[in-house]
Amino acid sequence: MDTHYEGGSKGDPVQITEDEAAVYDRQIRLWGLEAQQRMRNATILVIRLRGTATEAIKNIVLAGIGKLVIYDSDEVKEEDLGAGFFFRDEDVGKKRVDAAKARIEALNPLVTVQALRHPTLLEQGSLEALIMSVDLVCVTDWDREALIKINDICRQFGKPFYAGGTFGLLGYVFCDLLKHDYISPDRSAPKEAPKNVKATASYSRLSTALQHRWTGLTKRQTKELNPAVVHIILALWEYQHIHEGKLPDDIDATSELGQIANSILASSDVNRQVLTSVPPDLIDAMSTSAVHEFSPTCAVVGGILAQDILKALAAREAPIANFFTFDGNTGGGSVCRMSM
Repeated sequence: MDTHYEGGSKGDPVQITEDEAAVYDRQIRLWGLEAQQRMRNATILVIRLRGTATEAIKNIVLAGIGKLVIYDSDEVKEEDLGAGFFFRDEDVGKKRVDAAKARIEALNPLVTVQALRHPTLLEQGSLEALIMSVDLVCVTDWDREALIKINDICRQFGKPFYAGGTFGLLGYVFCDLLKHDYISPDRSAPKEAPKNVKATASYSRLSTALQHRWTGLTKRQTKELNPAVVHIILALWEYQHIHEGKLPDDIDATSELGQIANSILASSDVNRQVLTSVPPDLIDAMSTSAVHEFSPTCAVVGGILAQDILKALAAREAPIANFFTFDGNTGGGSVCRMSM
């Protein structure tokens, strides 16, 4: 049984060795030794191993975090083989974490990988202890209520929280970094004398972000945030809640999904010059494709998720603030500040 989990980086910080410095030389030149040191001492928990997590894990492990804890109680299914490149045909029926662990370790032997699979780890007491033992939590492709629950526990113990996932050709990344300090270039400094300044951003929890209203935004500002994609993602979460975790998978769901999406849109106070209703073609597409994973979408969203996790750990440059959406139909992405 795997209900035992070791602590995160709570002891003395581990110093990067000469061998590690050689491996991470290009990264150290890019963001500095101090930032790489922070990553080296970080323990990250990733919950659920689907396509988005696969891409994110690859990138954070190659970047040189100290320890990765992966949790998933489900078995590999045939549909996981498309976007989940840690899985092979012979892995179908095995636990996802067991099938993935060795292949994750092979990416970077300098990173410790711990696999957890027992369902009791998501019970309140065990989950709290697990979150306390790590430095950052990332949950992928899960329903809204589970994300809110884990985010609230992260808040309780002062742990940064990331959520990411895809619905067919659409995807999202949400982050709650509490009060986050970072170093940012001073855009007002002369070009011949560039300098960095310390900045701070205060984030909101997911339950608060979901109450966001779009009041006061200009037509141009609203269009830039692609409100149709934001609201169809929120509608998919609500559909899941109504249908006990299930996503739409049939054109017959179009009517209900459309009603949900337009109800949420109406209450969000979006500039009506930009959007009066969620486009029917988008609702139709999500009714049949939201349940499916597409490798290109997972690659983009997982890549953005990993990049932002590393950015938060390194405390250099501003992370996402705080809800990123990706539209695979156009290849475009936007960031909406929700209740920040």
